[in-house]
Amino acid sequence: MSKIIVSEHCNFKGKSREFTSSVPNLVQQDVNDCISSLKVIGNPWVVHQHVNYSGAQYVYEEGEYPSVECNDCFSSLQLVTEDLKNPQITLYEHVNYQGKSLILTTETSLASSGFNDVASSHKVQRGVWVLYEHSNRGGGYMVARASRGMPNYPAFNDRVSHVRPLKPGKAAAKSK
Repeated sequence: MSKIIVSEHCNFKGKSREFTSSVPNLVQQDVNDCISSLKVIGNPWVVHQHVNYSGAQYVYEEGEYPSVECNDCFSSLQLVTEDLKNPQITLYEHVNYQGKSLILTTETSLASSGFNDVASSHKVQRGVWVLYEHSNRGGGYMVARASRGMPNYPAFNDRVSHVRPLKPGKAAAKSK
């Protein structure tokens, strides 16, 4: 089972809560805007700055995070439930899936591919992807999912330089 354990202070100190499913509104869970560290077990989570999975998003794959990128500013948590095996994304040169296209199945720096700072739309066939503004996972980023096509990048047009698929976690199964 996948889960996220959020803590009030850095280094997993203070009040903590555990969640095994998405939470659209952390206000109702009494942990709104007070998360400073977290642990992810199993599949990745997308953590959002505002309720109902809106605002800036931050991706956390399986592991321990003694401090987080946006301290005390998370208002919703979303478990990644998509199948993350055999990922595939198609990037398009122009909006509305037009122009040259590039199909990817692995993490790729676009700096030397002829597709650096060119993409203006995408379709995810499988998995969940993170698209970065700079090479080597740098700068701003956005999360791309199969269930949500992106025919136009309002603030990301011609700025994608690196892409990577999220990796499935190894959710611990205990038996007695």
